[in-house]
Amino acid sequence: MNQSGKPLRAWYRRALSISLVISLVLIALGVLNALIPNFTFVAPLQITLPSLIGAGLVALASGVGLLIKNDKAWYLYSLIIYILLLATVAVGIVTAGNLSSPLVALWMLLAAASGMWGRPGVGVSFSAGIAFGIYALIIGALNEQSALVYFFAFLFTPLVSAMELRHYKALNRNDNAAYHALAQQLSQVANKSEIIINVIGEGVIAVDHTGVIELINPAAQIIMGWGKQDAMGLDYRSVFKLYDTNGDVVGDTGGPVQQVLNGDDSITRSDLLIMTNSGKKMNIWLQISSIGKFGNGAIIVFRDITNEVSENSQRAEFVSTASHEMRTPVAAIEGYLGLTLNPATAQIDDKARSYILKAHESAQHLGRLFQDLLDVSKADEGRLKNAPRPVEVVGFVREAVAIMTAKAQEKGLLLVFEPDVSEHSSATVTPIYYAFIDPDHLREVVSNLIDNALKYTREGSVTVNVTGSNEKILISLKDTGIGIAREDIPHLFQKFYRIDNTDTREIGGTGLGLYLCRRLVESMDGRIWVDSEQGKGSTFNVEIARMPAEKVQELQSGAGLQS
Repeated sequence: MNQSGKPLRAWYRRALSISLVISLVLIALGVLNALIPNFTFVAPLQITLPSLIGAGLVALASGVGLLIKNDKAWYLYSLIIYILLLATVAVGIVTAGNLSSPLVALWMLLAAASGMWGRPGVGVSFSAGIAFGIYALIIGALNEQSALVYFFAFLFTPLVSAMELRHYKALNRNDNAAYHALAQQLSQVANKSEIIINVIGEGVIAVDHTGVIELINPAAQIIMGWGKQDAMGLDYRSVFKLYDTNGDVVGDTGGPVQQVLNGDDSITRSDLLIMTNSGKKMNIWLQISSIGKFGNGAIIVFRDITNEVSENSQRAEFVSTASHEMRTPVAAIEGYLGLTLNPATAQIDDKARSYILKAHESAQHLGRLFQDLLDVSKADEGRLKNAPRPVEVVGFVREAVAIMTAKAQEKGLLLVFEPDVSEHSSATVTPIYYAFIDPDHLREVVSNLIDNALKYTREGSVTVNVTGSNEKILISLKDTGIGIAREDIPHLFQKFYRIDNTDTREIGGTGLGLYLCRRLVESMDGRIWVDSEQGKGSTFNVEIARMPAEKVQELQSGAGLQS
């Protein structure tokens, strides 16, 4: 029903169509009754002339009603036809044997449908039933046997329709109330979302599955120099033009936006530039996420980081220059302290020697710090030299472990290289894994990780292992040290990050070693991660690609391999 409680226009058309069909059936039965009076199915109906006239009027009126185009006339017109059809059926019942007529079943169907016209329809049906009951009492047609038929057909059925109508209205009111409440809530949420999108500092662009811009917030308009009306409805490639750090256009098929539209969940980049409407290029931080299920579009969030990139570049240049300039005097200090400690060049007492030893260790530590700063600057600027060649990883890591064994013994720790333990070497052949990498990078990573493990392990052991599959090589370093808290693990490989607790404050460090390890591993197209629990030790893992067997054989037959 609509808000006025009347059925919709489609229901009125159905009612008129049904009335037309019923009236035509009655006319057909009346004609057959006249032509074949002894026909066993038709004879009991006894469709008389008054019923035929009524059915003819209903058929004519229903046919005309179906041609009406005025929506306001549908309700009243269909109600009049319904009353006329009730009257036709009532006449047929009276002339065909009263309550024993088969037309009583048709009356029940019409009474059940009275709720379509609301209270007027139910009222007409119920009133007609009362009137018929009075008529049946007067002529003596209402007896004990027919009373039950009369009650169900003429009184109970309209009452059921009335109750259904009341129930439907109650549900309709509840549904309307719930609908309006939900609509109001959704409107409030939409308004809040629009306010948030409009006030945030990041640019926001929403595109559909074909890449057409559907939303662009004020921040994006300011950053790119595009007006809302100019950008809406355009393909994002016309507005959101991306370039790499070399100044080359990011391709349509390989660009991050298209990757998300093609199925990736989310992409974050900070190494791209965008061209504004005026032709200016700026560095941006960019995050692209898919909308809902695959194929619904994407949300592009970005911000201008040109100043940040410039500041980072200046900072890195300063650190690089300062570190390079300071290495010379630090090296001189370390050299002179070394000469002082040499009995062949200087004579000092034991107390002075202890002081100078500490100064020499500090100078060495300072030299390593400057070297780390230089390496980090090179990594950040992409100036790390990368000279890959075939390396037999097991033998290479074995050498790195051997170099660090003396340091482990000084601290009373056991440094174990797993492939060389007796239970493995005597029973099985040590596997051979080759990787095409820069050996200097791998040496620095393994040495740094072993040094770290020894530094943060008070007692117990550090175990180094090399395993692999057909595609990957895994280098793992497991210690029995102090472990790492869960909240520190996500930040462990960040620049200058150091764990600050009572266990680590007495241990020196710059916070650059693990960051440099990560950058070196990434330069080898590998990955590094840690599994750890505070108080239960840590396991650092380095994964790199393994050279295919056919490539190894090819190199073995050629210039040889680096071990």
